[in-house]
Amino acid sequence: MGRKSNSSDRRAAKGRRRGPDNRRVRTKPCSFCADASKKIDWKDTSVLRKYMSDRAKIRGRRVTGNCPRHQREVATAIKNAREMALLPYVSTR
Repeated sequence: MGRKSNSSDRRAAKGRRRGPDNRRVRTKPCSFCADASKKIDWKDTSVLRKYMSDRAKIRGRRVTGNCPRHQREVATAIKNAREMALLPYVSTR
């Protein structure tokens, strides 16, 4: 029969990021925390486009490397810019 895993095994493995060869992967630093002069503004579409995919979807925190606080601010700024018609909701090919 298979081995039953207890909750401590799951908890221990949850916080680690591992690469394909089972080594720890270094996460990207948050660009907004590293450079305090950068501000998140819904009117600055050139900065916000870096955090969107080619299909106009908001990229995830793991992909962008933002901390949770700045990822929420970026997502809100993108949504405000979409509402003001500065950024697209969907990108059609």
